[in-house]
Amino acid sequence: MTFVEKNVVEFVKEFGRKRDLSGHVQLSTVRNSYVCSVCGKHFHAAQYLRIHMNIHGSKYQCTECGKCFIGNQQLTVHRRIHSGEKPFECSVCGKRFSQAGSLTVHSRIYSGQKPYKCLVCQKAFRLSAHLTNHKRVHTGDKPYKCKVCQKAF
Repeated sequence: MTFVEKNVVEFVKEFGRKRDLSGHVQLSTVRNSYVCSVCGKHFHAAQYLRIHMNIHGSKYQCTECGKCFIGNQQLTVHRRIHSGEKPFECSVCGKRFSQAGSLTVHSRIYSGQKPYKCLVCQKAFRLSAHLTNHKRVHTGDKPYKCKVCQKAF
């Protein structure tokens, strides 16, 4: 079974039936009719395209590095990189974080919470990226290739 076929099987499991997956794909294709004239990214609603356009303008632009963001909240979080501000503190060890989500992930060390579960083998992970990497065990995907011998890992 190829990587694509394995992914289709996995999506069919999530949708229940193959025709549900097909319907989803068709609907997504129809919905993604709003295209950014600057970068070509597709959106299924005009409002998402309008929000996206902020990254190409200067409305929410960092005065330190010039990077643009879709909104003020993202710009505020980004500015902490330059200021070093870390307003979120772990109540257990005192470690500080610039983003609330980083504190949430850190706190899973103490709680033992592993919210990301593999649908194939039921193994659980603290980080979604760890689950993504783990799924390669089941799909056989080897995205990293040696430039010398071309062996994939």
